[in-house]
Amino acid sequence: MKMALINGSPKGGPSNSGFLLDKLKPLITEGNELNSYRVNAKQLKPEQYRELNEADVIVLAFPLYFDAIPSHLLRMMVELENYRQSEPGNPNLIVYTLINNGFFEGRQCIIAADMVSNWCIRCGFRFGMAVGHGAGEMFNNLKQVPLGKGPLKNLGKAMARLSTAILTRSSAESLFIQPNFPRMLWRLSATHFFWHRKAKQNGLRPKDLRKQPFQESR
Repeated sequence: MKMALINGSPKGGPSNSGFLLDKLKPLITEGNELNSYRVNAKQLKPEQYRELNEADVIVLAFPLYFDAIPSHLLRMMVELENYRQSEPGNPNLIVYTLINNGFFEGRQCIIAADMVSNWCIRCGFRFGMAVGHGAGEMFNNLKQVPLGKGPLKNLGKAMARLSTAILTRSSAESLFIQPNFPRMLWRLSATHFFWHRKAKQNGLRPKDLRKQPFQESR
């Protein structure tokens, strides 16, 4: 089968979406043709839209932006939808999606998964399933952790179901998960090792993150 793996992260280098695709690839590589695409500020070329339109499987991987699909990836999806109208392509193309978000709970990704499903209907694609994972910023510290072990135990189970669906080109119930890690410890780690660090890099102090937005008096 021809499989198109689309990394929809706006980052130029390593990304959480790339992390998820890297965990999936070994499970679906054997006997299949995998082609990788990167969609960010730079959009795809016409010949790449043709390749996507003729693929057997598309896997979309992207970060959650305001409970939705990032605008640069949405633009690509609209372009592929328009391309599909002039070039019918593979009538049996099936789409799967991997979504990560910065909240702890994976269920935050449900709305974005529904958006992908509705897009599939408009394009004449079949929607396979989605895997939505919370606490995506943890992935950078879990690169050496084997899939299915420790904090990635839930992800391992989800990837097993996803890869089975992909290899059989079937649909399955979407999964929305979080790492096998205490939520309280995740919150403390995210606060001190991510948000406070980001604040410092941008010339802010931790207390600046807790400021309330200005409200006009009535």
